[in-house]
Amino acid sequence: MRVVVAGATGLIGSKTVARLRDHGVEVVPVSRRNGVDVITGTGLDKALRGAEVVVDVTDAPARTEEAGLRFFRTATANLLASAGSAGVEHHVVLSLVGAERLWSGYCRAKLTQEDQVRRSPIPHSIVRAALSFETLEAMALADTHQDEVHVAPALIRPVATDDVAAAVARVAVGLPLYGTLEVAGPEEYGLDTLTTKLLAAGGDTRGVVSDGRAGLFAEGLQERTLLPGMDAQIGRTSFGEWLAQR
Repeated sequence: MRVVVAGATGLIGSKTVARLRDHGVEVVPVSRRNGVDVITGTGLDKALRGAEVVVDVTDAPARTEEAGLRFFRTATANLLASAGSAGVEHHVVLSLVGAERLWSGYCRAKLTQEDQVRRSPIPHSIVRAALSFETLEAMALADTHQDEVHVAPALIRPVATDDVAAAVARVAVGLPLYGTLEVAGPEEYGLDTLTTKLLAAGGDTRGVVSDGRAGLFAEGLQERTLLPGMDAQIGRTSFGEWLAQR
């Protein structure tokens, strides 16, 4: 089996490449570093030649609606066009748990990407991952408030990127889902509680403030908006294990 991974040099992409190789398949990493550009389409047809599966774990350069829509519409259209020409049999895309319930611009952009994949004649699978520990940590560190960090008042089941990559790889080597698989972590936290723990682990003494418009989120966020459904696939890595592995 030949699997092309778009976004292969990113955090999840590089781990997905490794997990796919563990499955014994031929993996073709796709990124601008190896001369393939999903926005211009440069090198895509050549990279996808002979591929059976395409895995898209690319991400927009900025998490605004405008940047997200511009990136995902163009990249997904180019990937689907090249995949169709190459006779690809399975298109796998990574999305976000709760995307359909959130009103943020970034989530609207991700839903547009999902819709492009669903409308394509290529068999598809959509993997929606809960917020990762790494993403939550980056969001906290990027907060611009001087003495405090603002987070959404919500419950989450944060997941390790290792577990996301493992789930994406398993889906890629299996039959198309023609639907969505959610992936989340084994523990449930209040976002404020987990952010406090993340800050403390890094020696950051800032306080944490609940703010319904913080981070990726906008109006419409409810306490359970970011939680997966009952049939979600649950990763193995707890917060304590993730900290120990860093």
